[in-house]
Amino acid sequence: MNLNTIAGRTYNDLSQYPVFPWVLNDYTSDSIDLDNPLCSCFRDLSKPIGAQIPERAEHADIKYHSLPQDGLDPPFHWGTHYSNPGAILYFLVRMEPYTSLHIELHGRFDHPDRQFYNIGQSFESSTKGQGDCKELIPEFYYLPEFLNNSNNFDFGTRHDGKPLNDVILPNWAKSSEDFIVKHRAALESEYVSNNIHLLDRP
Repeated sequence: MNLNTIAGRTYNDLSQYPVFPWVLNDYTSDSIDLDNPLCSCFRDLSKPIGAQIPERAEHADIKYHSLPQDGLDPPFHWGTHYSNPGAILYFLVRMEPYTSLHIELHGRFDHPDRQFYNIGQSFESSTKGQGDCKELIPEFYYLPEFLNNSNNFDFGTRHDGKPLNDVILPNWAKSSEDFIVKHRAALESEYVSNNIHLLDRP
C-alpha cells in the first residue's frame, strides 16, 4: 500500500485508485497449499496479468509491433488499462457510494452478464479475455463485505437464469471472510514476497 501512496494513488480518486495484483491462479480447487512456494496455485508474477497465457502474450506482442511507430501515438500491447474507474466500480458495485456511482456511469445497473459475479471468472477474463487485463483493488485483501449483496440490490438475472447476488467464491473459500483470510495469506506468502518485485520490470 505504501508503494501505491508514493505513486500518488488514493482512495479519493477512482482514476488513480490503489492497485493490488492477482497473486493466485487457482480458483477451482477445494484447497490450496500457500506454504509451498512451488504450489501451482500462484500466478506468474514475472509477467503482466495480460501475458499469463503464452498465446495472449504473443497476440499482444504482434499488436504492439503492427501499430505505427511514428512517435505520435505510442504503440501499446493492450487497449485498456489494468486499473480505471470502470474497473473499480465493477468490483465495488455492491457497496455504496460505489453502487450509485456505477449507476451514474451506466445510467442504470449494467447488464447482469457484464457485472462482477464470480472471482474465478474475473481472473479468467483478465488472463484470457481479449479486452481485459484488470488487476485487483486493495479490498480483495481486507474487506469481505464488498463480496456480499448486503443491501439486496436487484442486479437482474444472468443469461443462465440465475439472479446476480453475492459474488461466487473459489471452492477453497468457505465464506467471504474465509476468502479474505486466505487471499491475504497468499499475498503475504513466501512465494509472493520473493517474486512481487518482478512486477516492476518493463
